[in-house]
Amino acid sequence: MQPIHILLLIAGYFGVLILISYFTGKDDSNETFFKASRKSPWYVVAFGMIGASLSGVTFISVPGWVDNAQFGYMQVVFGYLVGYFIIAYVLMPIYYRLNVTSIYQYLEDRFGVVSYKTGAFFFLISRILGASFRLYLVAIVLQRFVFEEFGIPFAVTVILSILLIWLYTFRGGIKTIVWTDTLQTLFMLIAVGVAIYMILGNLDLSFGEFWSSESLDQYNQIWFTDNWLAKNYFLKSFVGGLLIAVCMTGLDQDMMQKNLTCKTLGDAQKNMVSFSIVLIVVNFIFLLLGALLFMYASKNGIETPLMNGKPKTDLLFPEIALKGDLGISLAIVFLLGLIAAAYSSADSALTSLTTSFSVDFLGIEKKPKDTQKRTRQLVHIGMSVVLIIVVIIFKILNNDSVIDSILVIAGYTYGPLLGLFAFGIFTKYKVIDKYVWIVAIVSICLTYVIANAGTYYMYFTADVGALSDAAKLAKDNLYQFGYELLAVNGLLTFIGLVLIRRQHD
Repeated sequence: MQPIHILLLIAGYFGVLILISYFTGKDDSNETFFKASRKSPWYVVAFGMIGASLSGVTFISVPGWVDNAQFGYMQVVFGYLVGYFIIAYVLMPIYYRLNVTSIYQYLEDRFGVVSYKTGAFFFLISRILGASFRLYLVAIVLQRFVFEEFGIPFAVTVILSILLIWLYTFRGGIKTIVWTDTLQTLFMLIAVGVAIYMILGNLDLSFGEFWSSESLDQYNQIWFTDNWLAKNYFLKSFVGGLLIAVCMTGLDQDMMQKNLTCKTLGDAQKNMVSFSIVLIVVNFIFLLLGALLFMYASKNGIETPLMNGKPKTDLLFPEIALKGDLGISLAIVFLLGLIAAAYSSADSALTSLTTSFSVDFLGIEKKPKDTQKRTRQLVHIGMSVVLIIVVIIFKILNNDSVIDSILVIAGYTYGPLLGLFAFGIFTKYKVIDKYVWIVAIVSICLTYVIANAGTYYMYFTADVGALSDAAKLAKDNLYQFGYELLAVNGLLTFIGLVLIRRQHD
């Protein structure tokens, strides 16, 4: 597939999104931009959330992860399921009762202004980093397979990507996104289904034969129970998945803003429960696709693409889809799926960042009516520029698997949010509000020290000449933190809040 054809496909796709935004953005008031006037059908929100939750990261990184982690990611996904039920029946009733625009307004109601700003600040950091990871992923694929052919720098690719998002979200905001996410989820699921079908055909396998094949047995281990010290030990992954769901969805303005557009609490709960069950199936299908990709690559002598001189499994799916011999049909559906998956997450991130900064830091709801819309529009542009800068920085710095990087960073940035909300919901204490930000910072620092204790031990106990052996020893015999690091961070924040509680309450 030639680069010019890919460009035409992208242009047509975004033409459809902009058309949707034209009809949904006729009322460009702040009420529509932030809340969609609370008129979204729950089933539309549920279906669209599949694409927003999976994103381009899942579309590329999860299949690429199979080579090293097999199906161990399902341990995390099963934890997600429990986390989503907690969101539906613990957090959602609070948000609907308070009728909030930003979910961090709960912290102001419960503790005070500093707690409110602290929570919103950590959301901004978390979501800027998370959205940048996702945008980075789609940008490197577009750069590698399209824009390099025209000599266009990576920075220009990023600017174009975010400009396209801005074009179809700047008027309708969350109302537009509820509907565009539905279309994008459909494209993503069609893409993965077609990819599986075509690769099975090339391998001359029926699905039943693939399911029972010895080749699949090399990749399909789900439960890792042998070594509790290991990062992928099942209990750590499960608990980590539960907490990641609660934090990255239930305590995240981006994901909850869609849910808060439902008409009633009951509708929002139906949306969350149905979405969580479907998400398990969809993630498993992505892992099956990953196994097929590596089986296909092995049969056809395809090497994992290199990036910065190192194998990059994130690029195997696009390499096979766009440069393999499976035909133009797979290339087309892959590109549609990739763009849909990536932008269904990034567009809502840009909108939620605009919402949070406008409401939580600028107090837009308290400003004169005649300045509110203009303020929101300027913030929307400003957040677009921030994402551009961070994506470019990430391109320079990142060498790790993208999805792993997102979840590791979440352990640090979402930890204070977990501690704050848990303390607010499960205790009746008030706190000395002005010290809350200090507790959050100290908790993150302590979490980092705890997470890297094995590394410190290695360097302080090994001779310089024996560092490679010491590194192997540390890896095999010292406890390795996984996604349960989020629980450690949340617990430290919780303890810190206990220490600064008001004694007379």
